Amino acid sequence: MKNLLALSIIFSLLMTSFVAVYAQQPQLASYRETAHILVDEKVQNKTTAFVTLASTSPVEMRVPADLSLKLQNTANVSSVVITNAQNCVLGIQDQGCVLVNIVSPALIESYNITTIQTNARQVGDTLIDSINKAFALNAQFNNVYVNPKGDLSGALGTSGIVSGNRTISVVYTMSRPDSSYIFDGLTAILIPKQIRDDGGFFNAAQKMAQDSNSTVTFAITPGQGALLYQLQVSKQIPITSQVTIVKPLDLLGVDKLEKSSYFDVGFFPLNSILDVTVLSNDNVAVESHGGNLAPFTVKDGQKLPSDLTKSGWIMDPEYGPRISAIYLFGKDTAITSDQAALTLGNTIPTDNQNNTVVPQPSPSGQNNYSMYALIGIVAAGGAAIYLFLKRR
Repeated sequence: MKNLLALSIIFSLLMTSFVAVYAQQPQLASYRETAHILVDEKVQNKTTAFVTLASTSPVEMRVPADLSLKLQNTANVSSVVITNAQNCVLGIQDQGCVLVNIVSPALIESYNITTIQTNARQVGDTLIDSINKAFALNAQFNNVYVNPKGDLSGALGTSGIVSGNRTISVVYTMSRPDSSYIFDGLTAILIPKQIRDDGGFFNAAQKMAQDSNSTVTFAITPGQGALLYQLQVSKQIPITSQVTIVKPLDLLGVDKLEKSSYFDVGFFPLNSILDVTVLSNDNVAVESHGGNLAPFTVKDGQKLPSDLTKSGWIMDPEYGPRISAIYLFGKDTAITSDQAALTLGNTIPTDNQNNTVVPQPSPSGQNNYSMYALIGIVAAGGAAIYLFLKRR
């Protein structure tokens, strides 16, 4: 998305400045916490609330080294996903799933279902025993599923590699655990006690996992030079009438959203983010908002934060069939329900009176910023610092 692309530029700038850092200099940590609200009136007619905990550090997300090495060395694997979603792929009901997702255009374009199933399963079978052992699972082979091109990926302007866009999923199933059980089990294995005890968005995720309608997903995504680990809790609410007010914290089930005290050792303004996306059949706009607007500058048509010490919203685009708003905490440690509230309407923003048609970003396989996908926000590179090591 356009504003997420802007933040990715900030990430890249921050990742070049870790020498002789001081407490109030902007820094980037490998551990990140994100809360996201997707109001989707266009494709699913549902509002989805997500909390995502992510890291590229093997000490902050403790995936065994042998499994990580296998994933890095296995060609065409785009992700491994563990989830208790009711329908992990079409045809799977009330079972937990492990998905080994493969991107292989040549294999799909063979148009030979037997070849696709055989070759894809061979890849999945080389990994499943290590996955089961690492996470105390007993998933068994179920089927091979080819994901069609997704309407939601198109609406968001993303490639949809993880959420489903001509990828091949090798599906392994197991008995379906409830969200609280799988969240507690995965976090006990993955996340060190220090991070769990430091609260923040972890507490919001833990509370959401206690909701019987919630879903827990853990994804490992190979990248250049590092693996991205993301643990996500989500829940969906059907949309029964036009959405005019969005209260993110009510949807997350918390009165106040606090940053993790894990970041207290320095200034990490981009490691805790709340963001809201609205997909509509008509043009909409944010007509009013709680909290402040964060100061920004415009570069190459993108809104960039100009002072990361200031808290507030950055909205980009703020009018059209898809709008997006990101709340930056600045030096604050929490956001209240009133600060997080947004009011939607169809009034054209004053700075957009001469541009009533807002162009949508072009999908790009190089920039997959989908917040709906099983994995979350911008993947930071290996240059981010490991606070777990810094604090010991």
